[in-house]
Amino acid sequence: MSTSVRLDPETEALLKRLARRSGRTKSDMLREALLRLAEEEKTGGEANRPYTVISDLIGVASGGPPDLARAHKRAFRERLSKKLRP
Repeated sequence: MSTSVRLDPETEALLKRLARRSGRTKSDMLREALLRLAEEEKTGGEANRPYTVISDLIGVASGGPPDLARAHKRAFRERLSKKLRP
């Protein structure tokens, strides 16, 4: 099925450049863009957010001092001084 799309000159130039760099047709590029938009809409735009990407890792680490976030400078100095001791 054929569909026409009118693009402003800047968008047309971007589409041509992207198609040329990837070795694909402009139609392929537009189809992929539409599929990505549809997927993003389906997931509520959450798929590529940093939290979503690493959410399965949050909370899995254990150990270390419980106040490391507040006392990181002290912990670093202690580790450094242990390393520098002969």
